[in-house]
Amino acid sequence: MGRHMRNLFVAGCVLLWLLPLYLLVVNSLTPADEYTGSVDWTPQGFAFFDNLESAWVDAGIGDSFGSSMLYAVVCGAVAVLVAAMAAFAVIVLPIPRPALWFWVIFSGTLFPLQIFLAPLFGMYADANLYDSRLGLMLVYAAWAVPFAFFLIRNQMTTMPPELTEAAMIDGASMRRIFWRIHVPLMRSGLGAAFIFQFTAVWNDLLFGITLSRSPEIQPVMATLNSLNQAYSSAGPPVVLAGALVVSLPTLLVFLVFRGLFLRGITASAR
Repeated sequence: MGRHMRNLFVAGCVLLWLLPLYLLVVNSLTPADEYTGSVDWTPQGFAFFDNLESAWVDAGIGDSFGSSMLYAVVCGAVAVLVAAMAAFAVIVLPIPRPALWFWVIFSGTLFPLQIFLAPLFGMYADANLYDSRLGLMLVYAAWAVPFAFFLIRNQMTTMPPELTEAAMIDGASMRRIFWRIHVPLMRSGLGAAFIFQFTAVWNDLLFGITLSRSPEIQPVMATLNSLNQAYSSAGPPVVLAGALVVSLPTLLVFLVFRGLFLRGITASAR
């Protein structure tokens, strides 16, 4: 009886998750000039590519899509590399008070992002970093480090210290130990951390609308947010078609690397 109830509960949760996705797909197919303003539960035509063209070209989602891909890939990779080095320093190197350094770095995940917006905006305006790709890449990379550090550090604690001791006896430097021993053994954890940070940067809206305004600089979520206001005459199907395409990269990254992601999460949770 308990097993059946659990299965029914899981099935209900799946249906609740799939229902908005179904409505998103169905209403993105409706021709924009035929949209009545009410939710369509069945397809009323097939104008998805016309709606997508309006969102991609006229609203500038295509430019911001490329910008977000740059931010997510580069900043995610940089954040994972910095986090791995920080975790190596805290776990392996003989630094004083490693627990203190852990909390200093991890505290970046504990504060709400809103408290950083006002000082960041002022600093960026003074340093001419406002509305620039470099400015957004700096904040995204810094923002992604603490959680990546947490995941990688947890996996690194499971590695036997005898590996480092044996390498040091053989005369290996700390740089060589990091790149030749720890990085290869932490591939799954590094991959899981990158997927998390890729998704976080891709889905960011707050920094995008605060620190940029140009369509070619703004991340795709900021452009999608302004699409409904700037092109309200185009109709909701155009916005929904854009939202559907914008959601695909994170889904594809997870599906392609799901094995690596699951191994990394398992290793970090030990």
